Amino acid sequence: MRTRAITATAALLLALTACGGDTEPRATAKASKPKAQKSTPTAKPSPDEPRAFGQGFTFTGDGMTMVITVLGYEQDTFHPQTSADEEFGTTGYTWAAVEIKACLKKGTSGVTRYPWALAYADGARIEPSSVTYGDFPKPEYPYEAKMKAGDCVRGKTVFAVPAKQRPERVLYMPEMLDVPAEWSVLRA
Repeated sequence: MRTRAITATAALLLALTACGGDTEPRATAKASKPKAQKSTPTAKPSPDEPRAFGQGFTFTGDGMTMVITVLGYEQDTFHPQTSADEEFGTTGYTWAAVEIKACLKKGTSGVTRYPWALAYADGARIEPSSVTYGDFPKPEYPYEAKMKAGDCVRGKTVFAVPAKQRPERVLYMPEMLDVPAEWSVLRA
């Protein structure tokens, strides 16, 4: 099964929840009711010290409190029927996956895979794959999911990455954060 791009519904969810990153094109949509004024998140990650896998990042904004955690990273450990090179017409790429968990402690919100990226030593950043296959690692992190207080979402997001390189960090970059939350791949 292939899924190509986020749907208009996903774009609308991103616009309404402000949980999307700047990594995907956005559809312009207006909500029927004006949204309350955005609040500044109360927690900011330190850019000097990326978190270790399993260490949560808690932030509060727009009437919600969420804890985001990167649980792990794997590269070239799964081999779907379609390789990364076949899918994207590249040479020297393989599949990698980041396992993510999001728990909403207060309010309502949504999550999506698109505010995530992998950061490399040379400054390159790689966004999640816009395709998925039935033989990708399970469970898959959702393209979009609505959440209420007490809900958690966990799954893997797949990236096409250079086979001979390893990223330094996993980044979480929703619009409401001024500075991305970071997890170290090298410390794992």
